[in-house]
Amino acid sequence: MPLRGVILDVDGTLVDSNDAHTRAWVEALADHGVTVPYEEVRRLIGMGGDKLLPRVSGIEEDTAEGKKITARRKEIFKTRYVPNLRPTPGARDLLRRMKADGLRLVVASSAKKDELDTLLRVCGAEDLIENKTSSDDAEQSKPDPDIVQAALKQGGFGPRDVVMLGDTPYDIESAGRAGVAVIALRCGGWGDADLKGAQAVYDHPADLLARYDESALAARAK
Repeated sequence: MPLRGVILDVDGTLVDSNDAHTRAWVEALADHGVTVPYEEVRRLIGMGGDKLLPRVSGIEEDTAEGKKITARRKEIFKTRYVPNLRPTPGARDLLRRMKADGLRLVVASSAKKDELDTLLRVCGAEDLIENKTSSDDAEQSKPDPDIVQAALKQGGFGPRDVVMLGDTPYDIESAGRAGVAVIALRCGGWGDADLKGAQAVYDHPADLLARYDESALAARAK
């Protein structure tokens, strides 16, 4: 079927932010007396914070302590890390190429809306995105399919009208449960074995752009 659009993850896919998110979580937890190894948090980046927090600490996000840790993480991320964030290689150029091919670009991110807007500014995507869904638009965060399903609904797409561009196993699981195929990128820090289930894997947006004409994006856009 012809491709009508692309659903986009942001953290790790368009913005080199996965390590920053990890550090923010580790520091926020430590500020509340909870010590969690960096590596334990890092492997869960990409799923929603409501799932990550209880996995690493046993603390539910909607408890008083969970709300304090979550708020502290957000503050740390915004003040210590956002100013130094950079796009992944070729992020805006790839978005422009897809847009020029007539593909509609819709974001499906586990980030909160205000954080998502900041991340889109970092990668220069604000003028290229038609719709965006965040964790605020879904009852369940990744790896549940809710955010991808919300993106499909906002874009007026069926699952076979789009592919998703993501960087974590949680993107692949979330999209798969919504019936959407995934093109994966290694720039989020995951290896090919972790990204099993993607229809293709590239190093980063610039790598996908360099091989765009032989990719599923070009093949299905024709």
